[in-house]
Order: sequence, then structure tokens, then C-alpha cells
Amino acid sequence: MHELIRDITYCTVAAWLLGLGAQFARQPLLLAYLAGGFALGPMGFGFIQSAESISAIAELGLIFLLFMIGLEIDLKKIASAGRSITLTALVQIVGGIILGIIFFRLCGFALGGGKWDALYLAVAATLSSTVIVVKMLYDKQELDSLTGRVTLGVLVLQDLAVILFLAIQPNLGNLAPGLLLLSLVRVIVLVVATFTVSRYVLPAIFRGVARVPELMQVGAIAWCFLIGEFGQQLHLSREMGALVAGVALSTFPYALDVTAKVISLRDFFVTLFFVAIGMQIPLPTGTLIGWALIFAAFVVVTRVATVFTPLYLMRQGLRTSIIPALNLCQVSEFSLVVLALGAQAAHLASSDSRGIVALAFTLLAVVSTFAMAKSDSLARWLIPLLKKFGFRDLDDVSAEIDAAAGVGHNYSARIVFVGFFRTASSLLQELQRRYPELAAEVAVVDFSPVARDGLLKLNVPVIYGDVSHRDTLVHAGVDKAEVLISTVPDSLLKGTTNARLVRLLRELNPTAKIIATVDILAQASELLDAGADYVNVPRLRQAGDLVEAVRAARDGVLDEKRAVLRQMLLDRREVLA
Repeated sequence: MHELIRDITYCTVAAWLLGLGAQFARQPLLLAYLAGGFALGPMGFGFIQSAESISAIAELGLIFLLFMIGLEIDLKKIASAGRSITLTALVQIVGGIILGIIFFRLCGFALGGGKWDALYLAVAATLSSTVIVVKMLYDKQELDSLTGRVTLGVLVLQDLAVILFLAIQPNLGNLAPGLLLLSLVRVIVLVVATFTVSRYVLPAIFRGVARVPELMQVGAIAWCFLIGEFGQQLHLSREMGALVAGVALSTFPYALDVTAKVISLRDFFVTLFFVAIGMQIPLPTGTLIGWALIFAAFVVVTRVATVFTPLYLMRQGLRTSIIPALNLCQVSEFSLVVLALGAQAAHLASSDSRGIVALAFTLLAVVSTFAMAKSDSLARWLIPLLKKFGFRDLDDVSAEIDAAAGVGHNYSARIVFVGFFRTASSLLQELQRRYPELAAEVAVVDFSPVARDGLLKLNVPVIYGDVSHRDTLVHAGVDKAEVLISTVPDSLLKGTTNARLVRLLRELNPTAKIIATVDILAQASELLDAGADYVNVPRLRQAGDLVEAVRAARDGVLDEKRAVLRQMLLDRREVLA
């Protein structure tokens, strides 16, 4: 016991020290934890030699990690995933696993006879890192973009696929139909019992202790380990039970409160888990590094093949097909979990399998971080190359569709929306309701396939293209327009800014009235100096509406204002709701 406490001390200190270095180097903390574990373990300086300590630390961390992953799985998002996202995720997950099994089996990894290295490696290669992807999308303010939503949708459905894999994982050693059916029954019992208690019993208990943070925290931990033990008694696993416990808690009103209470414990146990994984990485020989590079290359190639292909075939456009594929080109933390479970169940014939995935995880975490940061630039570089090889973008659609929409090289409109997002969607709706004669003179330039489909249904001409490209604007006929409108703030524009866009528009059309948008007050003067005739500052309008809401609340007439709002929302039929 004293040895375990000492080993946990070493793990915590090493993770903290190397974590500081990773923070300064702007690298994912998980890399620091893995490096700390490797340095402490038998292959490093040997501070921790006890296999029992390593196993205990890893299992504790794994149980709590899966519990927290379950807490963060949003079942509503899974249920509401759109057709394109669902089909893309299905192709990516199923296609990735099938290709992985074939590839790794041909590479000589075991598949059958109680050893399933090829299957575990295939599953590991199919999963992408939620931690890295969400952080990068948040930093780039792309969580709510079309490509961001596609990326996050695939990640969520990957989580669901892992749950299904964990359901059959304990019985991989004997895949008899009867045992698989029994395993399915056990999973159903676990899920039904857990969700029943979380729906009818836990809310009352947590409501009673909601004002006592200590009891909320202890109750959440008790629930995690209780359902984990229930899963073990059903001959599944504690880890499977912990994951289901987390998913069950995520569905009731206190989920956010529980997550906030246990987040510090999550960070501690997650740190221990990844340090323990690092301790089990074998010495990186030339052979191991070679296999890790092959594994990483396989991940990148299959991710492009299984994400780009379905999106492209569903006519989402080259940009929307390329960027999610780039976003998902890394190995998941969950991949390390899957390999840890495989080793725990003695399903791996080679001890190198875990090392291969861990090294590939480290490599791709670094490379994909830079690739995601430059994803828009990479897409701009790749699109012309793909077109040379015969790939068609949405600006190459059939002449019949373009003719029906009124789009062509000689087309011109009096009012042109340069970029189309939610503000433009609302503006178009207002024009259609209040000034239909003006709405009939509108054309749109944008590269969103969702916006294009919605606008064509409304018979609004759309020129598909990137507004930062001069050729796109010339093709759209902005030189002949009377009013040019940019409603997309700098934080959402790609490859340009409103100031550069206004200068380009003014160069192409010296006489047009240009209306631009800013989200920072200091930029308003810059846009006026650049040639804008009017600058819209959305937050000033929003502040005015909030002032009226505050006054209504103070005067006791907020219900009337809310009724007007409800009526206005019911009548709106926007392209981007």
C-alpha cells in the first residue's frame, strides 16, 4: 500500500512538471502525461517497477475516465444528427474497421485463436480525438460552422460505436452466437436497470443533496463505482459499467452540476491513467517506430477515404468534404483505452500493439494540431489540385440547375450578399416579408452547400465560391451590382477580413453602396476608411433589444414582449434557422 502511494506521488509530480513544459510548447497535455509515464516506468528511469501499482493506477484512471466520457455523451445530439452526418459517420466507422482488419491482418497481426490484435488496432485507428478536435475548433471559433458540426457529429457517433464494441469485447475469445446473445442480454439488463434508477430514483436523491456539494460529489463517485461493480457482476466489465453510469447521469437535470463537482477528480484520474499508459509503452526501437509510422499513415489515408468520399458523393462540395477529413486525422484517447482493455483481457498477442498506438497517438496529436490550424489554407491548396484530377465542386453543377436558378457567367443582381450565415438568413427573410420587390433582386455568393440548397428552394440565385477569391466575386457579377452586403464578422470569415473584402469590392465596383459588419467597435472606422458606405454593429442592435426587455421586465410587461417574440419566431422560415 505504501508503495502504491509512493508511485502515485511520482506519477502526479512527473505529470505536473512535464505538463508545464507542454503548456509552454503549446502541445496537448496528454503527450506530457504519456512522456512522464514512460520516463517513470521500467523502460525509462525505472522509478516505478511494480506491475501491481501500474495496473491499479491504470484501472482506477480508466474507470473514472469512462465515467466522465459517458457524462459528456449527448444522446440528444446523437438522435438529431442529420442525414449527411449519420451516413458519413457510418461509412467512416464501418469502413475504417473493415479496412483496418484487412490491412493489419495482412501485416501479420493476430486475428482469431483468442488473440485479436488486428481487430483492436482497426478499432483504435478508426477513432479520432475528441479532446484535440474540440479544443482546436473552439480556438478557431468553428464549433458552429458546417464543417465543425459535421466533425463533431462524427465524433459523437464514434463514441456510440465504442459503447457497442465494449458490449461484445469481453466475449471476443468465444464468438459463439449463444454467448453473443447472452452478452447482448446482459448489456440490455445493465442499460435498462441503470437508466431506470437514474430516471426514477437518482433525481430525488440528488435534489435532496443539491445544496451540499460534498454529497453531490461523493454520490456521483458512488454511482460510478456501484454501476461499475454491477457491470462486473454481469460478467461485462467495470469499465463498461462506468461508461453506462456516466451516460445515464447525462440524461437528467443534474448532469451539469455533477460534472462540475467531479471535474477536478476527473482531471486527476485521467492524468493517472495516461501516465500509467506511458509506463507500459515499450522502448521505441526502430521496428516499433516503423510500425507507428505505418499506423499513422494508415489513419490519415483511411480517414480521408472514409470521410471525404461520402461527403463528396452527397454533393457537400470539396471544401466541406476536405476539412472534416483533415479535422479527424488523429488517434483518439479512447484508442488507448481500447488497447488497455484488450491487454487487460489478454486479447493481444503482441505487447508492441499498445506501443504502436501510443506512439502514433503522440505523432498525430502534434501533426493534426498544426493541420487543423491550417485546414482552411490546406483546403484552398487542395481544391484546385482535385479539380485537375476530375473532381467537381458545387460551382461545376449541371447547366440545367444553374439555368433554373438564374446563375451564369453573365448573370448580375442589383443586391449581392457576399457570404451567407445566420444574420444574412434573417435579413433575407425580412426583405421577403417586408420588401418582396427588393428580395427579388438578391443574389448570394457563398461556399456553404446547406445555404445553397436552401436558397435554391427559395429561387434565390446562388454563386458557389469563396468570397475571399477575386475570381469568385467577378464571376458573381459584383462589378454590376448596386448594393453589396457582407454580414459575416471577421471571426467567421475564412482567408480574408471585412477590411480586405471591402477594399476588394470597392476596387471591383467603385460606385456600389457597400454595407459591412463588424463585431469589434474599433474596426468600424477602419471599414469606413476602407470604402464601406455603412457599417453594421450587431451587438449595438442587440443591446437596444435587451434594454427594451429590461424595461419590460421592470414595468411588469415582459410576458407581452415574450408573446410577440413567440409569434415572430413561429412565422419565420429562414434558410439557416
